[in-house]
Amino acid sequence: MYEHMTYETILQRMLDRVPNKFDKREGSVIYDALAPAALELALAYIELDVYLTETFGDTAAREYLIKRARERGLTPEPATYAKVKGLFTPTELSIPIGARFSYDDVNYAVTEKVSSGVYFLTCEAAGIAGNKSAGMLLPIDYVAGLQTATLMEVTVPGEDEEATEVFRARYLASFNSQAYGGNIADYREKVNKIQGIGGVKVYPVWQGGGTVRIAFMTSEFKPPTPEFVSEVQELIDPIPYQGEGLGIAPIGHIVTVGGVSDSQIAIGLPHLSFASGTYDDYKDDIEATIDTYFAELNKDWQSTQRAEIDSYSNTGLVVRISQIESRLLDIEGIEDIQDTTLNGVGENLTLGVDELAVRGEVTNE
Repeated sequence: MYEHMTYETILQRMLDRVPNKFDKREGSVIYDALAPAALELALAYIELDVYLTETFGDTAAREYLIKRARERGLTPEPATYAKVKGLFTPTELSIPIGARFSYDDVNYAVTEKVSSGVYFLTCEAAGIAGNKSAGMLLPIDYVAGLQTATLMEVTVPGEDEEATEVFRARYLASFNSQAYGGNIADYREKVNKIQGIGGVKVYPVWQGGGTVRIAFMTSEFKPPTPEFVSEVQELIDPIPYQGEGLGIAPIGHIVTVGGVSDSQIAIGLPHLSFASGTYDDYKDDIEATIDTYFAELNKDWQSTQRAEIDSYSNTGLVVRISQIESRLLDIEGIEDIQDTTLNGVGENLTLGVDELAVRGEVTNE
């Protein structure tokens, strides 16, 4: 806003106010007296510009955005610890609670027994570092009789501290709808705060008055495990006491929690032209490009349900052939692409309202 208020501009304005009968040339008494003041005023304008930038939520840096958001009771979500499921053999062996195991560069500690040979472990490092794929666990603490230890799956994904732009978007969105007393905005806000949840849809009056259905995906934009669904159900509306207000849900609301599902999409690429080589030479790059597109698409799953004061809509994700083709053409060596199909049909594919896009078989026939 004050970019034009430079040292030179301010100094010239000050000199213009001095009558021409006085010597105003550089090195004169008047010039040397005004120059330091002009410099200080230029610095003040720079600080004033910074002040205006940091005042508003859409331009403030993280430090001042947090201060502004506190006025609405909002703070960035902290990093959380991944919870995983491990399988230990022999299954009749009792694994001590607190026993530590390593996987690559992170460590896990046993926290709870699930069933014979199956235990929950919690990552010791906060953030997404603990969201490992299935693999072998190496014992840090000695466990007598232990034969194998395997990380089976991530039950509740760990999350990094909320990113600045994500927090900014949440702050600005807080002005668009008022979360109150079990309305859709209230459920969205509270359910999204649960560790490991990356998006939620709320279906009011699902099976009559007072009933609500909630569908969610993980912070990795994938379907949740059954154990995670059960945990969220307990937090929102415990099944033995549904409607009694013992969870997040208000008294009188009977809430049913479920997860999204994957929709595998078969992709046909019958006409690809290459600068050199064959389809097999580009297969890995093609599949990685499609996976990246689907991952970006799945991030927008929650936004396909719009529930504002004056409007409501709920649609599924739309997988667009044009997006796939344009991204594949960015791969070096692919010169042309035609007649792409999704599930055997040469048109865009609209998924179910609670489905995520997952790459199925990719063919070049």
